[in-house]
Amino acid sequence: MASLDPRVQRAEPTLWELPDRPLEALEHWPTYEVFVQRTRGAHAQHVGSLHAPTPEMALVLAKEQYARRSQCVALWVVPTEAILWTSAEEEDLFQPATDKSYREPQGYLQSRQRIEQYRDRLKPATS
Repeated sequence: MASLDPRVQRAEPTLWELPDRPLEALEHWPTYEVFVQRTRGAHAQHVGSLHAPTPEMALVLAKEQYARRSQCVALWVVPTEAILWTSAEEEDLFQPATDKSYREPQGYLQSRQRIEQYRDRLKPATS
């Protein structure tokens, strides 16, 4: 019976299709971003990046690097070039189109103050 312990039963490197040619000077394998989910229901967190020749090898390397010593229920490996992001110059994308401060907790305080001011204006008229 074969052992399932990775320290005893190592995967054969022929399982992965490595590039047929050696890397040129200053050339590197594609970069992958690694995301880890520590517990069920938790959000995935970016934990780092790595270089690997194939996505399958990236998953193996990510498991060894980022999930071996800490708790992990799910692991995502994504090519860096597949991730889209916004830059700091595009911060106006996140500004609300209209004032909807009433949806925020601070908006309730402002609304309450306005109601109290209105109530105070009405008091002398009714007295």
